Amino acid sequence: MVTFIANKNRKLSKLALYNCNDLSYGALMKLLRGKEVKVNGKRVNLDVDLSVGDKVEIYYNPTPIDKYNAIYSDENVIVINKKSGHSSEDVYADILSKNPTAKFIHRLDRNTSGIMIFALNDIAETELLAGFKNRTFEKLYRAQVYGMMEKKSDILTAYLFKDAVKSTVTITDNKVKGSTLIKTGYKVIETGEDTTELEVTLFTGKTHQIRAHLAHIGHFIVGDGKYGNNAFNKLKKAKSQRLCAYKLTLNFADNSPLNYLDKKTFTCQVQY
Repeated sequence: MVTFIANKNRKLSKLALYNCNDLSYGALMKLLRGKEVKVNGKRVNLDVDLSVGDKVEIYYNPTPIDKYNAIYSDENVIVINKKSGHSSEDVYADILSKNPTAKFIHRLDRNTSGIMIFALNDIAETELLAGFKNRTFEKLYRAQVYGMMEKKSDILTAYLFKDAVKSTVTITDNKVKGSTLIKTGYKVIETGEDTTELEVTLFTGKTHQIRAHLAHIGHFIVGDGKYGNNAFNKLKKAKSQRLCAYKLTLNFADNSPLNYLDKKTFTCQVQY
């Protein structure tokens, strides 16, 4: 059985498929016809509208899915390569089931793959959180974007406004009330027929920054259903955003308990 709480006002099928990675639309309809789905404790046989807070129970045996690949571990940290299609919180739950002392440090968007690091004790948690907060760690992304870039490399600046209700952000060239300055760097790696492969650096780390900032300058990430172009995504058969946090370099002070990891770089194969 899979249980989840609706976080949006959406059709049951939309949220069910979002929360059940191994479940197809056809399989869900079959479960509904068999009354194997409950909403707030009552069985339903139609694709009903859900409201925020509704509890959904789907009675089937989920297929085990590998949400990540392990890259490195020691007594202080675990480094993994998160697969696209899984939330950081779901990955953390898996990590926690095997490592009860694991601490959640940072997140990636559900459809962004790549490097994540978790602490295994309080000391490591403090050091890692400080590294991300103070931006002493170097995190690089790879992204496939629409079109050709005007420059081979650039550092972009703009302002980001977050709409928590709609779970989206807006980018503006000029500051507006409630917005925050953002800075995003990129370097062209390879140019295709109608897309470009970029290496992206975040100088500020805000929600959806890379996706929204690149879309703002006309170069949305291929496969991005929120800030991109669905017709182009369909043409490219891109079902999720082609964005990967592919490299993480740690930097620690000489007196840090994690100094043995200073200048340590973790990488993963870029797979969209």
